[in-house]
Amino acid sequence: MSQKILIVGAGFAGVWGALGAARVLDGAGVTSSDVDITLISPRPELQIRPRMYEAEPQNMAAPLLPLLDAIGVKYVEGSVERISVADKTVNVVSPDGQQHSLAYDRLLLTSGSKLSRPAVPGLERAFSVDRIEDAVELDEHLDRLAAQPATTARNTVAVVGCGFTGIEVATELPKRLREKFGADARIRVVVIGSQDEIGPDLGVNPRPYIADAFETLGIETVLGSRVVAVDAQGVRTASGQHIEAGTVIWAGGMRASPLAAQLSSNLDSLGRVEVAADLRVPEAPHVFVAGDVARALTDDAGRYALMSCQHAVVMGQFGGHNVAADLIGAPTLTYRQPFYATCVDLGEWGAIYSEGWDRQIRLTHAEGKARKQMINTQWIYPPAPNRADALAAGNPLSSFG
Repeated sequence: MSQKILIVGAGFAGVWGALGAARVLDGAGVTSSDVDITLISPRPELQIRPRMYEAEPQNMAAPLLPLLDAIGVKYVEGSVERISVADKTVNVVSPDGQQHSLAYDRLLLTSGSKLSRPAVPGLERAFSVDRIEDAVELDEHLDRLAAQPATTARNTVAVVGCGFTGIEVATELPKRLREKFGADARIRVVVIGSQDEIGPDLGVNPRPYIADAFETLGIETVLGSRVVAVDAQGVRTASGQHIEAGTVIWAGGMRASPLAAQLSSNLDSLGRVEVAADLRVPEAPHVFVAGDVARALTDDAGRYALMSCQHAVVMGQFGGHNVAADLIGAPTLTYRQPFYATCVDLGEWGAIYSEGWDRQIRLTHAEGKARKQMINTQWIYPPAPNRADALAAGNPLSSFG
């Protein structure tokens, strides 16, 4: 009977984890009759989550079955609801509601993250760009509004959250709204954040460019006061201000998949598992974790990976390599990703591209936009479904970006 590697999740870490694991077995001459790799996810596709703020979100998915077939990885359609570390099994719920158990010899958890939705009254009224279905729902809502008479509320969008996602959503909206409501429509986009600065986690270097883009695009900000309620007329902040808006978009941060808590009680404030240097879970040595569910050091300076596709791809490569190497008795690798870059889309203004954790600006405006488009349309997509290229893409020691 073959030994089994299970990979839970088909996000960036899961896809590149499958490539990394298949690469190790191929290099060691291990066949599927000796070790089989199975990827479990609700759909056989990679949702290109960093692009959900763009128009036509229904097209932001890459099919995975041809790629998985090329590298000899099996696919199981379903959602994992329970992991039993003691029994080395996962419980999978199929689309028709049937439940079954799958055993593993090694497990790579890459179940990602979800938009954090705190107990804010009326939050169910807010839209998001967390998943394809969410972004499509927002787009359809805007189309319905376009058929209604122009009013201040119809033409106003409140974006709650002044971080990376909130900035990219807000700066894309003026163009999208004019395309839907008419070139002469009096558009209003308001970004609301509890912090005192836009992009608090982005640091000081990008901030002047973001401020310039906001001013150029006519985007307003309401900062320093959190949203305490969402209603049919808009949002209310803790300071008592009510902002009339026919559309509210929630971009209030992420939380790791709750499956992480089934592996370890040693979690950070985002719900991520504290992992060893090779991405192994110390309390569950047959389990490795990568992507948004892992709190992992990227370098020797004490910096931790962020919830980003940039870190998920490389962490997936390392996680896939290590889960397979550990199973066949080969050495595992220490996850390291010292290079860090940031590219923030700023709509029609362009984009900013920076390098380093201190975010030294390298490209702005049209040049930054060209880099962002390359990232979004090429670099973050899976490789072509041919075996040689696909296995090469699983190499954790290759560069990304």
